[in-house]
Amino acid sequence: MHSGIDFVRLYIDPATGSMLFSVLLGVFITVGFFFRTLLIKLKTFITGKSGSSTTEGYNRFLIYSDDKRYWNNFFPILDEFEKRKVDVAFWTSSEDDPVFSQKYEYVHPEYIGAGNKAFMKLNAANADILLSTTPGLDVLQWKRSKGVKKYIHFFHECSTALVYRMFQIDFFDCILAVSDFQIEEIRTLEKLRNLPPKEMKVVGLPYFDVLEEKHKNAEKPENSNKVILLAPSWGETCLLYKLGERLIDALVETGYEIVLRPHPQSFTADKEILQKIKKKYADRPNFSWNTDTDNFDILNKADLLISDFSGVVFDFAIIFGKPVMYTSVSDFDDSVYDSAWIKEELWKFKVLPTIGCEVSAENLDELKDRIDETILSDKYAQGIREARDFAWHNQGHSAEAIVDYLTDLQLKINDESKVEK
Repeated sequence: MHSGIDFVRLYIDPATGSMLFSVLLGVFITVGFFFRTLLIKLKTFITGKSGSSTTEGYNRFLIYSDDKRYWNNFFPILDEFEKRKVDVAFWTSSEDDPVFSQKYEYVHPEYIGAGNKAFMKLNAANADILLSTTPGLDVLQWKRSKGVKKYIHFFHECSTALVYRMFQIDFFDCILAVSDFQIEEIRTLEKLRNLPPKEMKVVGLPYFDVLEEKHKNAEKPENSNKVILLAPSWGETCLLYKLGERLIDALVETGYEIVLRPHPQSFTADKEILQKIKKKYADRPNFSWNTDTDNFDILNKADLLISDFSGVVFDFAIIFGKPVMYTSVSDFDDSVYDSAWIKEELWKFKVLPTIGCEVSAENLDELKDRIDETILSDKYAQGIREARDFAWHNQGHSAEAIVDYLTDLQLKINDESKVEK
């Protein structure tokens, strides 16, 4: 009887198992890529044709989206490619991505699966340029493909460039930034880590261009009661854990219409606390949930936003021109993020007192008065205007700037390839 001993010997802890899986996945992908490359070279030898935009599997421009919720950042870029009659491949990990309902001629969408299935496809990609908002290149499962000449990352929100977990954007060839302060943050990080300087360019934010256009054409809501939007980030450092039910209790007692819009990741990472909130406030008539894929309508409707370190704070203030309430900056634990390397206070935290006021456990008793003062006062109007001008460059023209950059880079890549031959 030694089956128990056998089980002990066979046990592999989850961390080691994950590492071994990644190694095996890398080996599998490398072997697959070798044979795929060999096949392409064989076809080229037989037909006498060199790689071009018509070669099977090859793209001059390839864009990857890991979730359909980033559609507002991608479609202006795709529209610009379509307008210029330039072919671009668009890979997505959302089977119901809005791209499939568009009538594009030059944009070629493909669902590549999610998780490891998507990484297998990405790791064997063949393109001059791959553009994505997804971080993590060459850190875990997403490996640099020998068939991709340049990897470009651009940000999907107007916030710090150091919001990702450590090293997630270190290995991209170029970063397209929303504003100069993001470039300054990355340059500081490169020096601290002794990394070679990446190419970087300020292009703006397509998502903001979309929101701005919608906001210009939208009707201003006429609320019979004040609408307070509670939109936290996710994880154990977000306000759901720091203030949680105490804050919601105080909000509900104001009599105002309270709307909770959890971060999409919360439904996985914070499932238990969300279930508890749903059960506790199910019978409160002035408490509701918002889970719309597009957050425009609720942002437009809300009179005030309460959040933590989520980027939605800047969506609300910069585009809609409304003040915010935020939880204490000291509550933010950045130990796993790139920001942990920077001693100076980040712009996203320095600007908060100029666009709204802090909410804490100590001032919950006077929450209603603070909400009224924040909404009715114009003390934050100038701070909001200054934040808009400082943090959002190239307003209304970001997609043009991005496609200009990509097409110029591709021509440079093409010229270098001719020289090498």
